[in-house]
Amino acid sequence: MKIFSFVRRVKRFLNKFYFSTKIQKFAAMGKEKKVEKRQKNEQDASGKKYKKIREQNKRRGTSGYASSAKKEVVTEHPKFENIFVNKNKMDSIMTTNMVPGTSVYNEKRTSMTKNGKTIEFRHWNPYRSKLAAGIVCGLDDIFIKKGTKVLYLGAANGTTLSHVSEIVGEDTMIYAVEFSVRTGRDLINLAMKRKNIVPIIADARNPSAYRMLVPLVDTIFTDVSQFDQSRIVMENAQYFLKDGGNILISIKASCVDSSIPADQVFANEVNWLKKNEFKPLEQVTLEPYERNHALLVGMFKPGYKK
Repeated sequence: MKIFSFVRRVKRFLNKFYFSTKIQKFAAMGKEKKVEKRQKNEQDASGKKYKKIREQNKRRGTSGYASSAKKEVVTEHPKFENIFVNKNKMDSIMTTNMVPGTSVYNEKRTSMTKNGKTIEFRHWNPYRSKLAAGIVCGLDDIFIKKGTKVLYLGAANGTTLSHVSEIVGEDTMIYAVEFSVRTGRDLINLAMKRKNIVPIIADARNPSAYRMLVPLVDTIFTDVSQFDQSRIVMENAQYFLKDGGNILISIKASCVDSSIPADQVFANEVNWLKKNEFKPLEQVTLEPYERNHALLVGMFKPGYKK
């Protein structure tokens, strides 16, 4: 009996050892297959990525890969002052970082050395900024450059505002109006780092409430997304914009009237503005960065009605 029990124990041990080693072998094979599959997927994705880059370079008249290891080339924008173009990042636009080493909305940063001095640039994302989208979509002039005093209506968290503050320079003030107290806190935190921003937590519908804080300005940029945004910007223009000053209005069609096509909304807004001392100069749609949006640029001319 003892011999039989011993044999059974040996068989049980051998079976257990055999199956455990077999399971380990299958597990190892499964891991190897997973690793091979992942590597293959990464190679396929990489190949598709660089194929797409080659096609884009071919359309732009360049050749080769857009390698991250390649030395980046930063040039001044041909149209706009204090805006730069990164030639190795699909011609993305950038501004000089006023506070080196920090980001405002987790945007990418690029550092370059010129004459022994390191300069840091912040990439301006057109998917996060309607003004950047307007520049990329072909605006001829934004009327914002070094020394331009700007009144910014609807500054929100300061995404676009931070780039505008770098365009006008440290010695020129920007007056940023925001109604929301929650986003106003972010705006105040931004102004603590950038000394040329004056945050104003107020309703842009009532410009008389902050008339003692804002002097005459050269340009008004508005992004309030309200059905009466044209009336809001013209009331502020009558208070704060100098004669012959310029206005940039970001129009969201669905906020004005969602029952008619976007093109009709834009045309109606332009016609209303023409009757209220606004001379339109340029209009661009912000596709594909913003759907059913347009950026309207014009001049404030008291007495001009058409």
